[in-house]
Amino acid sequence: MDKKALDQLAVNTIKILCAEAVQKANSGHPGMPMGMADAAFILWSRFLRYDPRHPDWPNRDRFVLSAGHGSMLLYSLLHLAGFELSMDDIKAFRQLGSRTPGHPECNHPPGVETTTGPLGQGFTNGIGMTIARRFMAATFNSPRHKIYDHKIYAIVSDGDLMEGVSSEAASLAGHLGLGDIIYLYDDNHITIEGDTALAFDTEDVLKRFQAYGWHTQAVDGHDREAVARAIEEAIRVDDRPSLIKCRTTIGKGSPNMAGTAEIHGAPMGEEELALTRKNLDWPAEQSFYVPPEVYELFRFRAAELGKAYDAWESELAAWRKENPDKAALFDQFYNPQIPEDLSDRLLAVVGDKPIATRSSSGKVMQVIAKIFPNFIGGSADLAPSTRTLLDGFPDFSRTCPSGRNFHWGVREHAMGSALTGMALYGGLKVFGATFFVFADYMRPSIRLAAINKVPVTYVFTHDSIFVGEDGPTHQPVEQAMSLRVIPNLVVIRPSDATESAIAWEVAVTSKNRPVAILLTRHNIPVIDRKKYADPSLLKKGAYVLSEALGGKPELIIIATGSEVQLALDAQNILVAEGKKVRVVSMPSWELFEEQPEDYRKSVLPKEIKLRVVVEAGRALGWEKYSGPEGVIIGLDCFGTSGPWKELAKYYGFTAENVTRKARELLENK
Repeated sequence: MDKKALDQLAVNTIKILCAEAVQKANSGHPGMPMGMADAAFILWSRFLRYDPRHPDWPNRDRFVLSAGHGSMLLYSLLHLAGFELSMDDIKAFRQLGSRTPGHPECNHPPGVETTTGPLGQGFTNGIGMTIARRFMAATFNSPRHKIYDHKIYAIVSDGDLMEGVSSEAASLAGHLGLGDIIYLYDDNHITIEGDTALAFDTEDVLKRFQAYGWHTQAVDGHDREAVARAIEEAIRVDDRPSLIKCRTTIGKGSPNMAGTAEIHGAPMGEEELALTRKNLDWPAEQSFYVPPEVYELFRFRAAELGKAYDAWESELAAWRKENPDKAALFDQFYNPQIPEDLSDRLLAVVGDKPIATRSSSGKVMQVIAKIFPNFIGGSADLAPSTRTLLDGFPDFSRTCPSGRNFHWGVREHAMGSALTGMALYGGLKVFGATFFVFADYMRPSIRLAAINKVPVTYVFTHDSIFVGEDGPTHQPVEQAMSLRVIPNLVVIRPSDATESAIAWEVAVTSKNRPVAILLTRHNIPVIDRKKYADPSLLKKGAYVLSEALGGKPELIIIATGSEVQLALDAQNILVAEGKKVRVVSMPSWELFEEQPEDYRKSVLPKEIKLRVVVEAGRALGWEKYSGPEGVIIGLDCFGTSGPWKELAKYYGFTAENVTRKARELLENK
């Protein structure tokens, strides 16, 4: 069989596998995989560098299927390429417990680089991966040895390019000259509602990306050699990211449904599937069939790539021998050693004068940066306010890719998603910062970081109405509670400088989940830890900060953040009146719920039903800890503009009001 015929056979194999899996599941998107089969085949059979034996190879090319609804395209390629994905897995597409879920999920199976689905996220994850690749190459490559010299490829869709997050990310990628990006744009002119002319065709996408600073090309996406030439040209461009517009027909191969919205998001039906098999000259009696020649084609490719991996291993060994200092640093990046005295070193920079936790956090970050050389990140144009600039380290830029301070510009959407890509790349501890109210712009990315199980740290400052004069648009009220409902996300609202130091210890040692640290703008007292409990108890999520004097507590005051000081002040007043009051600091619900039941009961005994909860945010949700007989001092409205101390009085966040609420409970018991 000649090469052209073999290539066509492989493309048809991909199309039929995708259509059959969707049909068997009676759910899915056959159109995009069939339309992009030509371009994807060329990428995977000629250009993409991978090794199925080593799916975590640091120098592999990354492939992101940003158009995640076309997941069967990726699964068919992984199966053919020799990854751990069997034909039975293909047949179980979209079924409960299968290794082929409806949208790609990171490392499920191996070879899936990131969890994609919400459009624009994969596009931006890939840009984060490219930033990480640039940093790692600048840090470790030597004149004689290129440890990192790979590319980041993606297939993106019309939907990806309509989403705002991709526009922010594309602008940043062009500004940074990220020439390691090669994205194939599936220009099939179809969305769920119909032709893209409904909402998109008046835009010239390539001119937009040229304005961003991208290298652009347009090809017939079904002309495999044209696609190959375009990729080759993009590889030669090293100072700009590349977008290759591939004009395709959605559902190419289906005689009656190709080019229509009907084949976008639903099975084609048994009758049309049979007609498609006939149209592609495919055996009618065989389903989920892969011709031996196609398996052999991919086995040959895998053998070639295996040699590339082995050569890289040899080069790595030679590099290690010639660069022992860099080799030691490399090992520290991928297998960081956590100092036994990390808590002490972080607490050592905490003073005893009142300080905003954003400022004390900034001091702690300087220590972390010296301990962990792979600690990098930045702010969405707010570093002077979030206190997240790493002193003594350069800025990441087009000309300085080894910089550890990242400037995202006013692009919270892109920052959130790119951080996930950076963390997925491997070897890095990444953080991003902004005002807490703008966590709303990042919420989809935070959610996907939690699904991806990556240890991104989000530094959210200006954490309450005590932002003050900026008014309700900048005063977070519902944000803390909205983040607490995201599974696998740890939210920490530290009470003072000492807790903020330990919060950073939790974040920087996290392995499989993101952490959000909520920090104050205004100065608050540093709790005297000689008098009160050890701040390291923050790792348990909640702890008895100040125990009741004179016996079993009558009442518990639970507080977070700056309101913990109000709880202590109220306790002092009530103690003077002969009341037995316990104060519990609860910086993290998630960490607390992970503790053994005995510990949780020791902090919040069920028999102590009189409780006052204090947090300058939505009360909704705190009923879990206040109990039916307790009260919650919260904020169930938007704030208003004014000096923060006046706002505290206006909304009842004072020691006097906490004391009054506690007295009412005690008097009515």
